[in-house]
Amino acid sequence: MAKLIAPHGGKGLTCCLLEGAALEAEKKKAQGLKKVEVSPRAKGDLIMIGIGGFSPLTGFMTKADWKSVCEKYLLTDGTFWPIPVTLDVSKQDADAIKVGDEIALHDPERDEIMATMKVTEKYEMTDADKKFECEKVFMGEGTPTTDAFWKIAKDDHPGVQMVMAQKAFNLAGPVKVLSEAEYPTEYKGVYLRPAESRKIFEERGWSEVAALQLRNPMHRSHEYLCKIAVEVCDGVFIHSLVGNLKPGDIPADVRVKCIDALVKNHFVEKNVLQGGYPLDMRYAGPREALLHATFRQNYGCSRMIIGRDHAGVGDFYGMFEAQTIFDKIPYATEACPVPGKALLCSPLKIDWTFYCHKCDGMASLRTCPHDKSNRVMLSGTMLRKLLSEGGQLPDHFGREEVVAILRKYYEGLETKVEVKLHGAATGDGK
Repeated sequence: MAKLIAPHGGKGLTCCLLEGAALEAEKKKAQGLKKVEVSPRAKGDLIMIGIGGFSPLTGFMTKADWKSVCEKYLLTDGTFWPIPVTLDVSKQDADAIKVGDEIALHDPERDEIMATMKVTEKYEMTDADKKFECEKVFMGEGTPTTDAFWKIAKDDHPGVQMVMAQKAFNLAGPVKVLSEAEYPTEYKGVYLRPAESRKIFEERGWSEVAALQLRNPMHRSHEYLCKIAVEVCDGVFIHSLVGNLKPGDIPADVRVKCIDALVKNHFVEKNVLQGGYPLDMRYAGPREALLHATFRQNYGCSRMIIGRDHAGVGDFYGMFEAQTIFDKIPYATEACPVPGKALLCSPLKIDWTFYCHKCDGMASLRTCPHDKSNRVMLSGTMLRKLLSEGGQLPDHFGREEVVAILRKYYEGLETKVEVKLHGAATGDGK
């Protein structure tokens, strides 16, 4: 009998999504509550809280939890958590809301009430608070001093820009989620709740499952990472982000087609499952790698594939900082202050991978003895830049089925966003 890893936090899947009569009653009640608009990021966070993806969270963080997560990677009850999950509102809204009020959280894009919330705390987020969060969450080895970080972060780091643009106050409290927005219909068969992925893993008899995080189209390096994981685990969960990305990134529906083509033509399908999740990228590099492992544990994955520059942007992070952070934080069971509150999903660390002409196949820095001139360095950023500019891809950069889908997408674009290259994309020094 397959035995999957337990959900994070020791409380099982904490699902705040209502169904049936309870859902209809709460929807009716929500119509009479004060409406507060939520950002796209908060919308994704709400859905993850609703479906149990963010277990054991049941709402947005208090200031004490926010500060503890930033400083210690821990909620105040001792549960490991790597990135703040907060709800920002304007001063005008904050002034009109009292602690103890119930409010309706409204998605302006869809004109839909996503959830109701019982406000347990409201707290101001000054510019100093926002800078504190940015320095703790987004600053990496690529910018070792705060001066170096701020010199470029405000203009070049989308996660920093997102935090600094947040409204003046945060609200904390438990939520009752009323909708999964467009995801169940727009990504039918791909978008999965944690309970659903766990059921599929169990039906397949999987116990040890590795997750591959994707925000770019799946190229040869991703394929190789998955195949390494398939060799050492029962199966691989190719889990791609279907929420919002930064300008120039390839949309989710195109990436899903690419994964489908690759899995059908180049994998033993019974050993792979594709899924999608509704978050926005935060581009927090090492911290986001920890978040990815945390919620993949809820989906039933015991391993998280971590390659080079995981969840990175520009040159803000060291090439393998997202791997080494797992060795530096209180993630192991014996290191966590409270038993049962630790992160149990462990990293599957894999070196830089590439196609080597002399090896005549995919290889890594650990296995290939040849120099850079023999290597086709693979990265999603490089792939996007070459395709957006109509350039030719080097041999072995991507599978023909995937490249054909991407070329068709780029040919249909009326406006194109410039794609900037950085160290992780070019392979400089490798």
